[in-house]
Amino acid sequence: MRFRDRFGIRKNRRNRGSTVTRLDREATDADIEALIAFARSRRGVEFFVEPETFATDTTAVAVAHDGEWTRRRVGSPKVIGKVARDLGLPVYDVQIVGYPPRMRAWNERNPDRRIDPGTPGQAVAP
Repeated sequence: MRFRDRFGIRKNRRNRGSTVTRLDREATDADIEALIAFARSRRGVEFFVEPETFATDTTAVAVAHDGEWTRRRVGSPKVIGKVARDLGLPVYDVQIVGYPPRMRAWNERNPDRRIDPGTPGQAVAP
């Protein structure tokens, strides 16, 4: 069973913004599952929703207690809201609250690391 079916989220225009971003790919089940895997494998995770832009679809950043983070496409704020509710984690609008300082501190402590978007949780060299 696909993630969207399991959680009652359908991939249609009702759950998306008013326009479909043309320059970016659509969010996939793998994107959502990567956020869930990140949240389950770390403590103190919070989600920050980033708005859809002309170039990218709506994304969510998952930030752990130590500032480690990953970003994935989610398609709609409703999708990450449902995921956060199901996991019992907070979700914030990044345009209102901004990014947490621990995220920037993690980037400064780990200049040679980033989270590979293809494999959640595995650090790779830039």
